[in-house]
Amino acid sequence: MAEYSLALSEAEVARYRQMAETALKDERELWNAAGVRPGARIADVGCGPGAISIVLARIVGSRGYVQGVDRDLAAVSTARRLAARVGLTNVRFRQGDADATGLGPGSMDVVMMRHVLAHNGGHERSIVGHLASLARPGGCVYLVDIDAEGIRSEPVIPVLEDLNTAYRALHARRGNDLSVGLRLGELLAGAGLEAVEVHERPQVLTSRPGLRPPAWAARELLVAEGLATRERVEEWGAAFERLDREGPRFDLFLSQYCALGRRPAGDAAAG
Repeated sequence: MAEYSLALSEAEVARYRQMAETALKDERELWNAAGVRPGARIADVGCGPGAISIVLARIVGSRGYVQGVDRDLAAVSTARRLAARVGLTNVRFRQGDADATGLGPGSMDVVMMRHVLAHNGGHERSIVGHLASLARPGGCVYLVDIDAEGIRSEPVIPVLEDLNTAYRALHARRGNDLSVGLRLGELLAGAGLEAVEVHERPQVLTSRPGLRPPAWAARELLVAEGLATRERVEEWGAAFERLDREGPRFDLFLSQYCALGRRPAGDAAAG
């Protein structure tokens, strides 16, 4: 399984929180359709620092629970700390792989995975197959990913273009599919799920001081992989700081895809 390439700095944790707030606002209708409701048992696989897990835990309430899973122990520790900070007792976190979570087969009403498949090229089918096995008969698997090849900014910002070029090269080297969002429906159907739906959710992110793209969090890995020099990273950092101070204002356009599929009601629990 490929290593996740984003470091969990405070800025990155803040980005996850912003993403969680946006997801709650933009996807609530789809969450309802998937079964995210009071009393539900939900797995958040690839939970990172737990921002989505915390939002879900507030929805399911005391009669339900959320189990977050991430392979990165630092992310799991951060998630536990953030959940404790807000006083939630119905969410827990454990270390595990996306295709070997250690959770019980057929134990979940909803199994959610967000922005993980693009980092695990070649393993998408085994991951989605494992997620499907965790859902109870009639339960739902809910996937979210983007078509990163289609990200555009207006006006064009050279530092973004340069950084994203290096980031795409990193994923290409690892065999990852940055357009996996377009394949979510096919992956769910291939895992034997029914009533598969795919929804596009266009997003526009407006620049603001301190906002950095996901690729920025991978800067140390880009250096380690020989795809950027330390000097180049410093140039990127200085360019972002100038954007913060002087502009220009820009919009970042991307398409996010949400897909859900249900495990057939007559299925026996898979091992």
